[in-house]
Amino acid sequence: MRVVIADDAVLLREGLIRLVEENGHTVVAAVGDGPALVEAIKEHRPDVSIVDVRMPPSHTDEGLRAAVEARTAVPGSPILVLSQYVEVSYADDLLADRRGAVGYLLKDRVSLVGDFLDALDRVAGGGTVLDPEVVAQLLVRRRRDDPMRSLTPREREVLSRMAEGMSNTAIARTLVVTDGAVEKHVRNIFTKLSLHQDEEQHRRVLAVLAYLQA
Repeated sequence: MRVVIADDAVLLREGLIRLVEENGHTVVAAVGDGPALVEAIKEHRPDVSIVDVRMPPSHTDEGLRAAVEARTAVPGSPILVLSQYVEVSYADDLLADRRGAVGYLLKDRVSLVGDFLDALDRVAGGGTVLDPEVVAQLLVRRRRDDPMRSLTPREREVLSRMAEGMSNTAIARTLVVTDGAVEKHVRNIFTKLSLHQDEEQHRRVLAVLAYLQA
């Protein structure tokens, strides 16, 4: 894969470059601020970009805002956000175009190289990968007229596992139920959220996004 890395911390940026390249990928650009990230994505059209949320000048959410801008300039450009904190201000915007190919992981959760590389591959392939804490923080903003209110507690539980990127088999194993039971819950979720007659993976992404944005 061709990868862009955006992080103003030189040691972390160099570490990511080494990790990515040692696993057979190519880093086409490594930058330290938001505007440079946007330009790198526009120029290189990478398979995936790894973006730190907090970059100069204010070290608040410049990386996240730049990721949103880059996705506007290059629609659907895969973005994997890494952060020490959950920044909800632009997280909804990053998810709002419903194209998938988005990840948001907390840095202290990415302790296993294999898990990080798996997340990178899934985002590059069009998937959505969200840290459980990110999911929890975004759900705090749920509106009273949340369409999720029609879901049963078990359906919400299944959908929360979907938001973490789990397959039906993994959900079944986690909840100690059969694959068939999970498939039934997923069909009910699609029906209650009015997600009909579409490709399965696309509907999963839309269901997760509706869940997070509700």
